[in-house]
Amino acid sequence: MARGPRRTLIAIVGRPNVGKSTLFNRLIRRRRAIVEDTPGVTRDRHFADVDYLERPVTFIDTGGFVPEGKEDQLERLVRQQAQAAVEACELVLLVVDGRAGVTAGDEEVARYLRKQDRPIVVLVNKCDGLKDADTMVAEFHRLGLGEPIAVAAEHGEGMHTLADRLEPMLPPPVAPPEADALAEQDTDAPIRVAIVGRPNVGKSSLVNAILGEERVVASPIAGTTRDPIDSAFTWKGRELLLTDTAGIRRKAVITQKVEGYSVMGAIRAAEDADVVVLVLDATEAGVDQDQKIAAIAEEKGRALIICVNKWDLVKGKHGSQAEWRDELKWYLKHVDWAPMVFVSALDGQGVTKVLDLALELFGQQYFRAATPMLNRVTEHITTEHPMPWSGSRALKIYYAMQVGTAPPAFAFICSNPKSVPDRYVRYVSNYLRKTFSLRVPMRLFWRERPGKKDRALAAQTFKKRAEHRRRRR
Repeated sequence: MARGPRRTLIAIVGRPNVGKSTLFNRLIRRRRAIVEDTPGVTRDRHFADVDYLERPVTFIDTGGFVPEGKEDQLERLVRQQAQAAVEACELVLLVVDGRAGVTAGDEEVARYLRKQDRPIVVLVNKCDGLKDADTMVAEFHRLGLGEPIAVAAEHGEGMHTLADRLEPMLPPPVAPPEADALAEQDTDAPIRVAIVGRPNVGKSSLVNAILGEERVVASPIAGTTRDPIDSAFTWKGRELLLTDTAGIRRKAVITQKVEGYSVMGAIRAAEDADVVVLVLDATEAGVDQDQKIAAIAEEKGRALIICVNKWDLVKGKHGSQAEWRDELKWYLKHVDWAPMVFVSALDGQGVTKVLDLALELFGQQYFRAATPMLNRVTEHITTEHPMPWSGSRALKIYYAMQVGTAPPAFAFICSNPKSVPDRYVRYVSNYLRKTFSLRVPMRLFWRERPGKKDRALAAQTFKKRAEHRRRRR
């Protein structure tokens, strides 16, 4: 796979609720991070690759720094994530609130950044519509991090000044890749794998176990993850993009607007993915909400892996894996074709099976059956299990063909599509899965033979002519 030039990492940091995520969305020119006038909305490092000033850049949105000694357990984890972003990046954007002035939190973040060997740009946000903006900006010289820049991220003010400041700090512009390389990149695009499920089932822990590092905040506190968080890595020579998502709860129990945004982001991540990993809690598996989340993947035609996490807590206590499979497939009967894997994100047991299945199912999404083979299968289906009767006539399949991939879609040309019963559709679907070893969603279409109206018109014309000749005799 053709690889582009190395991207410059730019971390956006600051205390809570100063507008970091608003700036992040402004710089990448799309709404990726949740923005809400509530401290602590952003919790994980949030990455976005963009071409900024004709340079390949990765912006990193981070959670807010809370003064040491005043943070709770979750805020301490958020601080560690923000510090990890600073340590990994080449350039730091420190965002402060111009309306609030210099606070103790700003001074603490500045003290930490002065110890880092990184270029730092101070952005005084929320300076729109203020006559004394210059005076307010001057106050932030006391942080000792250079000349501050007045910006209003929400309205895009000051972005040109920021670009002028950043341009000499970035590597020279890179020439665009050749057309052939672009085509190769499109062909070998990373496989998108979305990790979804109810809150606190271990989604973030599973992501960290797969990556082998504390990439996202994992906490026993339900609802820790809010934004969908992307993590790129390579498995067996194939690039994957792993997306950790917020827990999807029932609408009736979503009480905060931020959580509503988080759930929508998780659902969009599942819709955009190539493979969806539904994480279940082994101590409470097969509940109604698991069924609804699985239905999202099936409805969108996405490959699905049922991942039973926390298996170490119930292993050997409540039956074997085979018994669990049978019971869960009954609960999730609308997706009983999906493979199931039992893991423990805490100790890493079985997590590599998730990746192996993701590669396998991605290939099955683009399965293509040769038409002669498909017609032989159709002939066998109708011989072993003939189609039912519709009124006084038996239904008949004339031939079949594959009409799409991702998910695989098959069209069956038959005598009366509207009369094909659901039970026969299920029989054909199961037989195709068994024959082609498919464990991904499928779509079956039942259609009339082309030219049916023309044949009916010709038959009517023939009948009229025969009637006319009979009368003449």
